Amino acid sequence: MASRPANAGSGSHRATGPRPVRGKDRDEPAVTGGLAWVLYLIVLAGAAAGMFIVSRGSAYATRGTAVLGGTLLVAALARLVLPNRFAGVLASRRKASDVLAFAVFGAAVLAVALSLP
Repeated sequence: MASRPANAGSGSHRATGPRPVRGKDRDEPAVTGGLAWVLYLIVLAGAAAGMFIVSRGSAYATRGTAVLGGTLLVAALARLVLPNRFAGVLASRRKASDVLAFAVFGAAVLAVALSLP
C-alpha cells in the first residue's frame, strides 16, 4: 500500500496565504513614515489631553470626557476621509470596521459626558 502525503485529503485543503487586497488602494505602497504618523499623534495627543483634564478632578470630568469622545469622533472622520496609505496606525482593520468602532466608542463616551452632572 502506497503512503499518502500528509496534506492529501478529501480535497478541502486551502492555501493559507495573505488575502489579496481589493479596491483602489491595492497598488499603493504602505506609508510607515512621517505623514502617516502625524494623524495618529494628533489623536493620541487629544486622548491624552482628555485624560489629563479628567485627572484634574471631578469638576473637570465632563470637559475631559467630552474631549476624549470628540477625539474619537475626529479619528473616525479622519479614517473615513483619508485613503489607507495615509491612515497610518489608525488603519488596523478594514476601513468600515475602523470607522464604525471609532464612531461608536466616540458617541458612547460623549453620551457619558453629557450624562455627567
